[in-house]
Amino acid sequence: MSKEKDDNYWRDRLTPEEFHVLREAGTERPFSGDYWDCFADGVYRCRGCGQTLFHSDAKFESGCGWPSFDAEAQSGVVAERADNSLGMQRTEIVCANCGGHLGHVFPDGPTDTGLRYCVNSLSVRLEAEEEEGGQ
Repeated sequence: MSKEKDDNYWRDRLTPEEFHVLREAGTERPFSGDYWDCFADGVYRCRGCGQTLFHSDAKFESGCGWPSFDAEAQSGVVAERADNSLGMQRTEIVCANCGGHLGHVFPDGPTDTGLRYCVNSLSVRLEAEEEEGGQ
């Protein structure tokens, strides 16, 4: 399983910025990532292992500066763990396949799920759907 790979494996496959977010639980600055204001149709995959994490139809504008989703693509593709850093209690979200840090989930989402998966753009890659009639 990908969680067992060492830092050298990940450093060879990720940019330094991606490594910092995915493997060191870093956070990109708000309103700076590729996807905070992107609403193209498609699926968001883990930049570490390619696992499908979120569908674009679950994405919403939260105003927080990071991509926000109200549900994972399929139950179990995102794992949760307690994060008590920075003097507060939060729930960290990671890719269940490779353990890559994605961001945090909060119980303040505006949809029926009540959830806001707040995700770093550097931890995901959008695989956009091709437009009809496209090549």
